[in-house]
Amino acid sequence: MEPKSIAQMRQDAIQIFQAGVQAVEAGQAVRQHCRLDHGRFFVDETGVDLSKIRNIFVVGAGKATAYMARAIEDILTDRITDGRIIIPYGHRDDLRIVFQHEAGHPIPDSNGVAGAKDIIELVRRASEPDLVICLISGGGSALTPYPASGLTLSDKQETIRTLLSCGASIHDINTLRKHLSGYKGGRLALESFPAKLMSIMISDVIGDDPDVIASGPTVPDTTTFADCLQIIDHHGLINRLPQSVLDHLTAGAAGKIPETPKPGHPAFEQATHHIIASNRQAILASEKQATALGYDPVILSSTIEGETREIAGMHAAIAREIHQSGHPVPAPACVISGGETTVHITGQGKGGRNQEFVLATVSAIDRIPDTVVLSAGTDGRDGPTDAAGAIADTKTLSRAALLGQNPQTFLSDNDAYHFFKPLNDLIPAQQTRTNVMDLRIILVNPVKEPLP
Repeated sequence: MEPKSIAQMRQDAIQIFQAGVQAVEAGQAVRQHCRLDHGRFFVDETGVDLSKIRNIFVVGAGKATAYMARAIEDILTDRITDGRIIIPYGHRDDLRIVFQHEAGHPIPDSNGVAGAKDIIELVRRASEPDLVICLISGGGSALTPYPASGLTLSDKQETIRTLLSCGASIHDINTLRKHLSGYKGGRLALESFPAKLMSIMISDVIGDDPDVIASGPTVPDTTTFADCLQIIDHHGLINRLPQSVLDHLTAGAAGKIPETPKPGHPAFEQATHHIIASNRQAILASEKQATALGYDPVILSSTIEGETREIAGMHAAIAREIHQSGHPVPAPACVISGGETTVHITGQGKGGRNQEFVLATVSAIDRIPDTVVLSAGTDGRDGPTDAAGAIADTKTLSRAALLGQNPQTFLSDNDAYHFFKPLNDLIPAQQTRTNVMDLRIILVNPVKEPLP
């Protein structure tokens, strides 16, 4: 195969990313895993005889939940009795039965509180002959703020802002969310009991842990109040969180507030959960597309986490190794990874973890001929911006220099957005109808001369 131009490689990187996203589109995932067969509703191989079900209630929350609900409505048609879901603003679909609450994300708002209350009131109507179908996707935690007794929405908003800015992982963030909530950490299952409960999930977390996805409202919680206090200590947040939050968590750790329901609790005896889409599935689809475009693909991992800049440096080093030695795969090569990194924000700029990842590679790939780096969120949005991510190549540094831009200056201010915008290297935000964390694509072409 003749070496491709940088322009063609950039187009290829976008195609490879889009193939991964399309493979985990929410409605398609529901239709692949759910079916109605001779009066039985199946999720994969788990079936419920609907002749024994009086009411079917559909609830849930997340960025992709409206599209999941549309597919469930198509499958179950008029069998659905009622439904309530919570989605981010602008993520509605054309639903006939299920009511859509729109609410704030990533910072929760009062609409989310009202929506969570509405869901709880609905599932409380369910009894033993009923079925509750809970549709869960990424973003579900922020969209369902239902403060525990003694806490306010303002307390939760301030806590989430602080956790997001300190670089805490989604696992740490959701551990605190579960212990500050009357909805998360298995509590929705408590409210649904004794009805049958089927949770259908699109995973946006490392390892696809059901109790982490949207803070696990319908599954047993394995974390504790004591874990929350350790997280606060680890990130040095003791003087940055509201006193009411600290008092609540301290009281819980002392046994003065009931823990979240754990494995073995009766509320989970009639509950099942099913993950129908994940980052790994997206990566495998990207791998297939890369092969079709003539690249030798290598998957690093779907579970990469850690500081964004450090992970970016590791990816750039792999690209250099491919050029120098042909390992771990020979060029033309496509390196694919997934997961979700974290940014410790110290500057005043604008961006997201994917934009920052690409910016952190710009100087390194300038010394590696014929290399393209793309990183974007599968949910079509990266941070509080109108971009899904960014793309850069071997010539990005020299193009930026013509505009008087130094990538290190922008990186130190966490301002990747304004670095890439004048270069036209932002990937525009889009409605992807899914959310399975991030995809990172690195393409490398063969070069005739070895690198210095």
